[in-house]
Amino acid sequence: MRAQFVLSEIGVGLRRNLTMTFAVIVSVALSLALFGGSLLMREQVSTMKGYWYDKVNVSIFLCNKVDAESDPACVKGAATEDQKKQIKADLEKMRVVQSVQFETSDEAYKHYKEQFGKSPIAGSLTPDQMQESFRVKLKDPSQYKVISSAFSQRPGVQVVQDQKTLLENLFNLLNGMNLAALGVMGLMLVVALMLIVNTVRVSAFSRRRETGIMRLVGASSIYIQIPFIMEAAFAGLLGAGFACVLLVCGQYFLVNNWLTHHVDVIQFIGWDAVLAKLPLVLAIGLLMPALAAFVALRKYLKV
Repeated sequence: MRAQFVLSEIGVGLRRNLTMTFAVIVSVALSLALFGGSLLMREQVSTMKGYWYDKVNVSIFLCNKVDAESDPACVKGAATEDQKKQIKADLEKMRVVQSVQFETSDEAYKHYKEQFGKSPIAGSLTPDQMQESFRVKLKDPSQYKVISSAFSQRPGVQVVQDQKTLLENLFNLLNGMNLAALGVMGLMLVVALMLIVNTVRVSAFSRRRETGIMRLVGASSIYIQIPFIMEAAFAGLLGAGFACVLLVCGQYFLVNNWLTHHVDVIQFIGWDAVLAKLPLVLAIGLLMPALAAFVALRKYLKV
């Protein structure tokens, strides 16, 4: 009988404050969707770092005939065969070096055509314009400066480039986007909490006579508060459910059916990462409104 009464009171409260309840559901859904998206974005960045940092090389680009005419670093002319052999021998002696791979101009041209074949300038390039290079795999990528200081001023060397530096710009951009999403999520969370408190306050005020009678007949405080807390928890759970739907749809439509077909160079997270976040989103959606309602009732449910 008591359970039936509590459930009936929950239904009454939701019907009386239908508009505000809907606003709570929407705000909770958006804030938790942003929260889940931020967690997934952070995991995506970590996955990308682990994948790409394991593949990054230090590239030593050599001067060619074209560079000798236009680049100040190549004023002594294109790299000779003796210079190439000496650079390779010195690299193989260094303890920080794991492996050394030489890429010819023909190989560089082939790789360029594979990656940028649709570029307007791709048709105007010839293999002799591409630079030969040494691709150096380091045991510790942070030791890049050792290679740079040893080879950047060598005759025949145009530039020593650390690919990790290029990736850092991408990761910094992704981390910035993640922080922006967290900021919007925090704002939406504050809005959701304010709506929950106001909804509970209005509901408690509209039923002050009933709660007064319950108090007079000896009902405990927790028994009086349960319907209000469960109303907020129910609305929050619905919002969390919609947030889970948004996350699942984002993974299915945005990642699996679009990004994976258009962006081949990124290893995207899978369904296991998304499904692992859904219970956390549901738990927060259930507990956060219930706790906010409990705190609000201590102040507004005084009869």
